[in-house]
Amino acid sequence: MRQWIARLRAGLVVSGAQLRHHRLRLGLAVVGVALAVLAVTLLAGAGVGVLETGTHQFESADRDLWVVSGETRLTTAGGGGFENSLYDSRSVATEIEAREEVRHAAPLAFDTVYVASNPNETFQTVVATGVPGGGPAVTVTEGEQFSGDPHYANGTYEGERTNEVLIDAETARQLEVDVGDTIYVGGSLATARNTPVTVVGISPTFERMLGVPTVTLPLSELHAVTGETAFEPATFITITLEDDADVEAVKRDLEQTYPEYEINTNQEQLEAVLQEQVLVLAAGATLVGLAIVAGIALTLTLLSLVVYQQRQSFAALRAVGLPSSLLLIVVAGQGVAVGVLGGLLGVVVTPPAVSLLNRLAGVVVGFDGLVRTDPAIYAGGFTIAVGIGTVAAVIAGWRLSRTSALEGL
Repeated sequence: MRQWIARLRAGLVVSGAQLRHHRLRLGLAVVGVALAVLAVTLLAGAGVGVLETGTHQFESADRDLWVVSGETRLTTAGGGGFENSLYDSRSVATEIEAREEVRHAAPLAFDTVYVASNPNETFQTVVATGVPGGGPAVTVTEGEQFSGDPHYANGTYEGERTNEVLIDAETARQLEVDVGDTIYVGGSLATARNTPVTVVGISPTFERMLGVPTVTLPLSELHAVTGETAFEPATFITITLEDDADVEAVKRDLEQTYPEYEINTNQEQLEAVLQEQVLVLAAGATLVGLAIVAGIALTLTLLSLVVYQQRQSFAALRAVGLPSSLLLIVVAGQGVAVGVLGGLLGVVVTPPAVSLLNRLAGVVVGFDGLVRTDPAIYAGGFTIAVGIGTVAAVIAGWRLSRTSALEGL
């Protein structure tokens, strides 16, 4: 045992001396491993952030259940958005809201409309969202909420129109308008040119949900400008329950009453939307997998090169009688040192890199905190650096030990 301890101590002393003698090479190897760790932590953080952002969006909607008709499909028609496949949505929502456990049930519709700041200018298409009113589900960062949805009154579309609209900041920038200005909105060019509405507020809510420019109208006025008052289609009916209501019990009851619809919780609705994005998710998972593989490959290559560049030194040591076991200890010590230093550097630079990426993502796609890391991601990156670095160095050392010392010289 004493002999092994002495041999281990001697190997580590030689390993440290070689690293100190070649500081530039040590520094480059550490930076290379740190970049591999950074690639793993950032891509893994992006994957986690996407899923957590989606979950947060549904939870912040302040809804308990979602009623949908068939699959929740994303459409690329016009400016994008969801398909409206739930018809006669107001009647269904009214029936559901009559239940004792239900505080509020409201249809939510998405459609493509034409918008412009001047009826004589070129119109552009954006996604319009129709909501029965404002409330906590629609965040307004500037200006104010709708004054309501009075156009739908007593089962008719004969109530007074508000002629109000919420737009997101990007749409406001494109149209060069602000709160209080007038824009023109309609499902057709003819309708849009004759439908002026006042911008009452700036809202990022549906831009963040869909990732495209949006305008938000009272539901009845969206149906009116798109010519859909007869069938009143919607994408969802969102349900908010009373505080003491049992979500699962209400869900089962609604499923028995409305077997033609799907009744989803927040988590189930998020999963339903994500299922339509299976290719995107597959691409994201592939990128994360490639990042891990690339990180491992880069670490393996770097440590192998570090050992290979010292082949003449190791051959000289073997020529003067250095045992193979001591050579492996020397090489493994270098692998551990480079892996630990590179792993720590990668972990240290990850937070500022995450902050920078999140600022860029916020500007480009409007999501805050899209890249998120947690201790498990940091631990994974550090483990790859130390574990793979040590294994790579030992393998390279083992290969050196099997070659002739004269050949190495």
